[in-house]
Amino acid sequence: MEHYLSVIQQTMTNHFEAPAMTDFEGKIDYTYGELGWQVERMKHLFRQQGLKPGDKVAICARNCANWGVAFLAVEAYGAIAVSILPDFTTESIYELVKHSEARAMFIGSWVINRLELEQMPNVDLFVQLDDMKILKSSKPADWKTIDAKLEAEYPDHLQNRAWLKDLFPIQNMDDLAVINYTSGSTGSPKGVMVTQKNLSSNVRFGQDNIPNGPGLTYVSMLPLAHMFGMMFEFLYQLAGGTHVYFITKSLTPTLMMKAFSEVHPYMILTVPLVVEKIFKKKIFPEIQKPLIKILWYTPLINIPIRKKVFNSLMNAFGGKVQHLIIGGAALNMDVEKCLQQIHFPYLCGYGMTECAPLICYEKWQNFRFRSCGKVIDRMELKIDSENPYKVEGEVLVRGDNVMRGYYKNIQATDNIFTEDGWMRTGDIGIIDHQGNLFLRGRSKNMILGPSGQNIYPEEIEDKLNALPYVAESVVVDRDGKLVALVYPDAPNIEKEQLRVLMDENLKKLNQVMPVYSKVSEIQLVDQEFEKTPKKSIKRFMYK
Repeated sequence: MEHYLSVIQQTMTNHFEAPAMTDFEGKIDYTYGELGWQVERMKHLFRQQGLKPGDKVAICARNCANWGVAFLAVEAYGAIAVSILPDFTTESIYELVKHSEARAMFIGSWVINRLELEQMPNVDLFVQLDDMKILKSSKPADWKTIDAKLEAEYPDHLQNRAWLKDLFPIQNMDDLAVINYTSGSTGSPKGVMVTQKNLSSNVRFGQDNIPNGPGLTYVSMLPLAHMFGMMFEFLYQLAGGTHVYFITKSLTPTLMMKAFSEVHPYMILTVPLVVEKIFKKKIFPEIQKPLIKILWYTPLINIPIRKKVFNSLMNAFGGKVQHLIIGGAALNMDVEKCLQQIHFPYLCGYGMTECAPLICYEKWQNFRFRSCGKVIDRMELKIDSENPYKVEGEVLVRGDNVMRGYYKNIQATDNIFTEDGWMRTGDIGIIDHQGNLFLRGRSKNMILGPSGQNIYPEEIEDKLNALPYVAESVVVDRDGKLVALVYPDAPNIEKEQLRVLMDENLKKLNQVMPVYSKVSEIQLVDQEFEKTPKKSIKRFMYK
């Protein structure tokens, strides 16, 4: 297996003057050659400050081109990147920096205002990521001195690219590359230990199955501090020579659509919530009109109607999308059905931070409806069940993508691995005879019915979210009864009328649910549900 840093180094050499990373509506804009030079400068700063290979370096900032510079510089130096979400609380950031034993830290300006550097006394070097300003250092440091030294050493670095030859270490495949924290908890933090081999395996799979290259453009929206964004919106894109645009501000629908229309990305990675919102606002209001609903299923007549919807959705995504890849949670069934009917190039994948992140994938041309693809070629998957084709069980995996374990958390590491080396995902599913995986829900979310039936709230929520005036929902167990908490999508409807509409929704929902999965009542909530940065609802807050 080729080291992913070797692939990126080759891309920097072969496409030296091609655009690499740009801050959308920002000032930072790097070619591949300039990116490599910024990494070289940062390596000199680390050396000047006495950092050693194997030291931990934290990165806590919103997405931006300099996030990419910082990450690659850490890996180029042989250090270990500690990715921390900027959305974590101030106390959590302090705790995770301490827990990781970070000696240096890159901080975005949005985060700096919430932090006191004195609260992280073991960190010797602080750098503001927006402009690479050195905020604090244990030894005298300034960029002028570093640049002067580099210019003397490589006076013609823009023409002679020999300095790129040894930019990255590539004989360290088994070394730890990243500690990725999956939550901001301050009890026993779970820092996923991702190796260089894990990263290289994911990049190689991307290059083999979703080729990219110079001339293609991409919009990065997912948090780079999460493995899904880090891997497939950043490392895999750079390995192929793609031009990546980073949305550096709070993501809004208006900003997202503006970026799509200007950048024209060849691929979009997203979570179900984003796609579902687009459908509820743009697609469903049109195709659910009485006449269109009839014509939608009328042979021959439905072809131009469905083509019009296809074009509308394609234009919303910038007009050049070859792959719409959805992950992180189950996609609403009605949305997916429409995507299939208009032959949109979509697929739903499956992964987790502990696999850096990929477990299952299938090319959209072969994708099976309601599945999340097949286990990828460098991984194994099995269902912990006496009959994995009919009886649901926990999904177990092993292979090149699986993490080393949790940093300084032996108990959590022991709990997630079986004695014979399989990793427990915590997800429940079945497979078909072609190897397609169908997830039913999280094992920790499962509700045990009155007669011992396994009830997966995600399946109920999928049907409920497709009903009128429902923005999102959470199904919980209250004293042995299923209750649906609903955040409504009805800003102009009076509360009493909305209550009547929800009663009608409850009847429609229970008509399609098994007896043991029927919902007893719908309770309205006044605010959107709290979510993780991956836009998954924090269920534990509503039990």
